[in-house]
Amino acid sequence: MKSSQITIKDIARALKISPSTVSRALKDHPDISPATKLAVRELAQELDYQPNSVALSLRKSRTHTLGVVIPQIVHHFFSTVIAGIEDVANDAGYQVIICQSNESYEREVQSVQALLGSRVDGMLVSVAQDTQEVRHFQNLINKGMPLVFFDRMVEGLEASSVVVDDFGGAYRATEHLIRQGRKKIAHLAGPENLMISSSRQKGYRQALEDFGFRMQPDLVITAGLTIEEGSEAMRKLLNSGQRPDAIFAANDPLAIGALKFLKTQGISVPEDVAIIGFSDEPITSLIDPPLTTVAQPGYEMGKLATHMLLQQIELKDEEEPELQRKELRTELVIRQSTSSEKKLAS
Repeated sequence: MKSSQITIKDIARALKISPSTVSRALKDHPDISPATKLAVRELAQELDYQPNSVALSLRKSRTHTLGVVIPQIVHHFFSTVIAGIEDVANDAGYQVIICQSNESYEREVQSVQALLGSRVDGMLVSVAQDTQEVRHFQNLINKGMPLVFFDRMVEGLEASSVVVDDFGGAYRATEHLIRQGRKKIAHLAGPENLMISSSRQKGYRQALEDFGFRMQPDLVITAGLTIEEGSEAMRKLLNSGQRPDAIFAANDPLAIGALKFLKTQGISVPEDVAIIGFSDEPITSLIDPPLTTVAQPGYEMGKLATHMLLQQIELKDEEEPELQRKELRTELVIRQSTSSEKKLAS
């Protein structure tokens, strides 16, 4: 989806140069060649380019406040992200307003509108589970609002993002199960509309393929995000006649839910079924048996996403930000749900 108004990015794309070069050419910057300046000005006139007055006003009228929209504060991962956001923001003289979508599309839209009404200088967003329509985010981009997605991003929008290596983390988790001698590895997948879910499922599938395992669609159950959904997915899997000897779950709550259900059925972990989660929530080291999982650098994600947002906010006049997609490494934390405890870099 695009705004009907011609932007610097449109001119840059047509001329195959960077948006910052277009911006400097329009301002007669001495570092830009006369030929480039002429080409930019002629195309700008032809396309009837007009500076985005809303973007200009947003950048010139600062509140020194950042808006954050997260799915759920209760998760340890998101609380560590917030800690990173606040540390960088406060050091830069900014305050932070935090909104919780509670995995609801409607509440996410309301949060975005509330933050706009509060005149925040930029927004950091992790998309809700229920979100499939993204017009509210496109509207922010059209208005020139600095925007950075973290953890959960939206494909196809011209916005920067910070994610973890979901594919690589899932691949390493599945590889670990294979190297433990497991032959029938099931996957409890997250919501299909979330990119993190598809990336983790792709990592699982690729590891199976690389090690010569035949992909069995019946061993992939689309579950959700909660402990209850993990238990229900495990029940469906066993009731279908499938008896895996290992489970890779898309997040820790799903893995914990699967573990709980297996215990009710008298199935031993890890002797009968090994289990791996994703995120390394604090509870994973306290349950019985402690859960093998993929750790995510939440604090570092929050810091990096905020630095990227502040770079956009600090741009002069109508300079367009260069889109960035940063990917952070994960760590496989091996505990008793698969084997003895140790750590491996991913």
